[in-house]
Amino acid sequence: MHHSSSRLVRPPLARWFGAALAAALLLPIAPAARAATLPAAVDGQPMPSLAPMLGRVTPTVVNISTTTRVPVRDAYFDDPMMRQFFGLPSTPRERVEQSLGSGVIVDAAKGYVLTNNHVVGGADDISVTLQDGRTFKGKLIGTDPATDVAVVQIPAQKLQALPLADSSQLQVGDYVVAVGDPFGLGQTVTAGIVSALGRSGLGENASGMGGYQNFIQTDASINPGNSGGALVNLRGELVGINTMIFSPSGGNVGIGFAIPSNLTSEVMAQLLAHGKVQRGSLGVQTQAITPRIAQLLQLKDSNGVVVTQVRDGSAAERAGLQAGDVLTTLNGKPLRSVQELNNAEGLLPLGSTLRLGVLRAGKPSEISATLTAEKLAGIDGGQLDPRLAGVHFSELSQDQRSQGWYGVAITAVQPGSRAARAGLRTDEVVIGVGSQRITSLHVLRGLAGVKPRQLVLVVAGDDGTRYVVIN
Repeated sequence: MHHSSSRLVRPPLARWFGAALAAALLLPIAPAARAATLPAAVDGQPMPSLAPMLGRVTPTVVNISTTTRVPVRDAYFDDPMMRQFFGLPSTPRERVEQSLGSGVIVDAAKGYVLTNNHVVGGADDISVTLQDGRTFKGKLIGTDPATDVAVVQIPAQKLQALPLADSSQLQVGDYVVAVGDPFGLGQTVTAGIVSALGRSGLGENASGMGGYQNFIQTDASINPGNSGGALVNLRGELVGINTMIFSPSGGNVGIGFAIPSNLTSEVMAQLLAHGKVQRGSLGVQTQAITPRIAQLLQLKDSNGVVVTQVRDGSAAERAGLQAGDVLTTLNGKPLRSVQELNNAEGLLPLGSTLRLGVLRAGKPSEISATLTAEKLAGIDGGQLDPRLAGVHFSELSQDQRSQGWYGVAITAVQPGSRAARAGLRTDEVVIGVGSQRITSLHVLRGLAGVKPRQLVLVVAGDDGTRYVVIN
């Protein structure tokens, strides 16, 4: 059927893409015209295209492939006597896992590449391939599982870097373009708009952690392998690192999420300076207000969160917060969940001041508290059991607890100690001793003096959960 009527173009479209596209869209559309390609020019004006911008962007987006060797556990064949009986090798069996993702060059001189923690975290080998086909071995500079950000360095010359935009200036409806390597097909570009901002409460992030969430939502197609790739504006500036999708089928359904560039740049700065992210803490534990709690506290509604514990010497204690206080607002905005408060602690720089609306005994007030570095209680293992001499334990940080961890952290293991020889490692978490579940330093202290014949620790780390036996 021949269309004799013209399609109307709204003024914003003409402003975004120019008069040439507007003129093209106003032309009558015949059946033959649908099948034909768009003309190179209309009325002497070149057709608008993202190609010039992408010509600057695509050389900065890289393919990342990783190899991880994972031990294969088997209670039967891990026994030394069984290995000897069957003539099996003494070296532990392992399987090799491979994965693909993307990354973005953000510093051409130093070869820094931004990507996701779930792309490179825990990998034994990292291979980075540029658009021009060159491949380099990547060095992992640092990772932050809580935000799913990682920095890799490559020893390459003649690199191009992507400039970072101020992601706080993004608005819903802004046009964005995603660049990455979905399904390992090769570099692919998709376009869409910003669908929503400040998305959080999405459960675990792509690293498998609860973490801190402040995502950009977009309908630009993001698929497996796009992780770590670039989300750019029409000026070719980085506004986000693509990280995860919402999909009941495993493929793109138009709901993808990216980590804002402002957050990635702050995390990267800390990873380069310290090798890890140093976060501030209020030093409070809070709980959502259920109808039952609202009734007990004689509250009119369930808005806000209730403070259940204030740590000694914390920023919250210095600010005057008390257990039983109801926090109703955060920096002038309604505080709707415990996750929102955790996000503020985890995403704001150390030293930031939070303005908290407080309801105490029915009277509203406002308290300001400054995020300070956590001072975590600790204990030397030798005070618990002589076999743990040289090991230092501490409470988990707020950051670790927000990621779903429980137990006590191993912050130091003296080389050559009995614990070190048994395989205990720094930065692991003790979640059990024998059959006793360990949830805090207080529980661990309660085991002092027990001194079983064989000390069995259940420890968790990046490579899973394992047993450490100290004789």
